[in-house]
Amino acid sequence: MQPSKKLTSICSNATSLTEQDIFNILDKLKSTATGLDALPAWFLRISAPSISSSIAAIFNLSLTTSFVPAQWTVAKIVPIPKIPHPVLLSDYRPISITPVLSRVLERLVVSNYLYPSFTHPPPTLTFSDQFAFRPTGSTTSALITILQTVTNLLSSNPFVRMIAIDFSKAFDSVRHAELGNKLAMLDIPDNIHNWLISFLENRAHCTDFQGLRSTTAKISASIVQGSAVGPAAYAVVASDLSVSIQGNFLVKFADDTYLIVPAKNSSTCSSEIANIESWAAANNLKFNRSKTFEIIFRKPRTHLSPGEIPPVIPGVERVSSLKCLGITITPTLSFTEHIRQTLITCQQSFYALKILRSHGLGNDALSVVFNACTLSKLTYCSPAWWGFANSNDRDMLEAFLKRARKFNYASSSTPTVSEICDRADHRLFERVISNKNHVLYPLLPPKVRTSMTLRKRRHEHALPLKKSKLDESNFLCRMLYFGAY
Repeated sequence: MQPSKKLTSICSNATSLTEQDIFNILDKLKSTATGLDALPAWFLRISAPSISSSIAAIFNLSLTTSFVPAQWTVAKIVPIPKIPHPVLLSDYRPISITPVLSRVLERLVVSNYLYPSFTHPPPTLTFSDQFAFRPTGSTTSALITILQTVTNLLSSNPFVRMIAIDFSKAFDSVRHAELGNKLAMLDIPDNIHNWLISFLENRAHCTDFQGLRSTTAKISASIVQGSAVGPAAYAVVASDLSVSIQGNFLVKFADDTYLIVPAKNSSTCSSEIANIESWAAANNLKFNRSKTFEIIFRKPRTHLSPGEIPPVIPGVERVSSLKCLGITITPTLSFTEHIRQTLITCQQSFYALKILRSHGLGNDALSVVFNACTLSKLTYCSPAWWGFANSNDRDMLEAFLKRARKFNYASSSTPTVSEICDRADHRLFERVISNKNHVLYPLLPPKVRTSMTLRKRRHEHALPLKKSKLDESNFLCRMLYFGAY
């Protein structure tokens, strides 16, 4: 079943794209895979001065008539091996490639129409719990929200249950009809809505493998992977997934969904899981219990008696540590295990750096590689977990960086891990307090107005009450108190 278009004639007044707009985009195109139209990014980039006017005319005509050219509705699937010597079909990762020009116009539609509509959704849809595919969303913001929610609940509950929910091939199974119905609820011009529906209509793909190309096959599901519309489209699909019991919470990052249930609502876990399964079935998604895990958080230096531990949810494995968006978390909110695992992985990179040096790479270049590949991995999502790291954790990180300097993999001017993490904290906090549309802004306490002329404050928000050591570890609490006295 194809999604339906709107039959009104309301057209956006802002659909006119100028030659300068298109030139600015084409002139900065990065190298990317070429679609079936055989127009590579490098050609569009170097010919931008000559073709920007024509491309602008094509884009404007496409948007005003709500018509997507047939050449843009067919994707090329390129199987990429996941292992050195693939044998089975599952050993390949299918990469969907759409035409470059189509992706350029899609990005304009997403940034100019879809993202603005996310800030004022209808009552039946919500994007506040989605931290992917939004202008300020990130894994760091999602983890900060999860940790703050859990620590807030632990202040009045002996434990908090978190269930990491898995949907099988979520991006591939979204029905276009369901997606179209939710797009119709958003506050976007009718011609843009109809353009999106035209984009979803008559989709097809073919496969390129070892110089051969298959025949095209039509599809009526998936968010059109490889497209610029696809990520935002999944955010729309998941926007009506919500908890059924007040006091429970959902945090989403794309199809990674985390259900947080305090001890007082522990008995509602099964009904929440049933609610999510019902939503998945209605949206043509499969809830995968075998890859769904539960972890029970408790305060540090506390233990739950056997009678306090809630029963296991049927089919859901309970784990002693959980990898959440690339970060390993334990029941006491300790990140020692995550830091140790990351250090082991980063230590292995020393061998690769040694090989690069033996092939003639200088120390300055080695430092660039170390910063990009190793140090960035070491400090990944640091604003979320840095406040929870104890002195031993921080000493281990500094010792690793000291060893890297000893071998000249890191330059003597490389900041300490503490300095890097502190800078990341302050950069993120400044972005949050200066942007009311930031995904973390709703977590800030209200602003405090004063008529007295005092010293300049770093921010105007009230200082949150510190109920426990965990509260002091949270990103926003640490930053709000920084320099407060």
